[in-house]
Amino acid sequence: MPEAAIRTTLGEAVEGAVERLAQAGVPDPRGEARRLCAAVLGTSPGQVWMQRALVLEGTAGARFASAVAERALGVPGAYATGLQAFRTFDLASDARALIPRPETEGLVDIVLEWARARWGAGVWGDAVDVGTGSGCIAIALAVEGRFRRVIATERSSQALALAQENVARVGVGGTVELRAGDVFAPLDGRQVDVVVSNPPYLSEAEYATLDASVRDHEPREALVGGVDGLVVTERLLTEARGRIRRGGLLAVEVDARRAHAVGERARRLGWREVRVERDLSGRPRYAVASL
Repeated sequence: MPEAAIRTTLGEAVEGAVERLAQAGVPDPRGEARRLCAAVLGTSPGQVWMQRALVLEGTAGARFASAVAERALGVPGAYATGLQAFRTFDLASDARALIPRPETEGLVDIVLEWARARWGAGVWGDAVDVGTGSGCIAIALAVEGRFRRVIATERSSQALALAQENVARVGVGGTVELRAGDVFAPLDGRQVDVVVSNPPYLSEAEYATLDASVRDHEPREALVGGVDGLVVTERLLTEARGRIRRGGLLAVEVDARRAHAVGERARRLGWREVRVERDLSGRPRYAVASL
């Protein structure tokens, strides 16, 4: 008589993952194991604990084991599972684009709040997400806003392909229009009401000090903004003046160490209502201005 198949519960699988991640030196191995498992199963870390007696079977078990193995090798969790939560949806995530982060969710909040105050319940104007990467900002604006159109520009063909997958995944192809090219070149001279961007804003020296999980896996071109970290931000401040309609909004995520300098630069260039807003950690993170 054949032996019965070994049945591993969710709790047992997580405990095994905790041990492996701890041996690899991954910080907070228990929390990390639960997060990986939750991403694979499409649930929350709390539910993983609540359902620990369930049997982990089939492809889910194999996917969890694979994610744990990659994470133990230093691969970021979002790349190990292939998924990253952003606001109200999950995005496909891999090394083609930067992993969406909570700070960027705050940038979306700023744009949505401004647009609601300006247009209310009617149809909103046009927005452009410069350097869209995974597509997270453009998709969030389409899901939660009422924009007539959200153009997402991206110079990396690999990142643009990932963004296209995410646009299809979330189902916002009717609003989000992806265009290949650098900064504002894909607009072909067209003006919009909102320019939003999370550009590369680290300096060369700052990039060298990043944790290996970021430096060795996430795309360098999405992180480094030149020697001083301001090359792309400076272009946005300068070139957006000819791309935004009168009364429009510019909202840019910036490095906290240079946020106020960016605000001063915007004022010198003639932007109005310039302000620097803080993220949930209290750090100056967003440069916001109008025309």
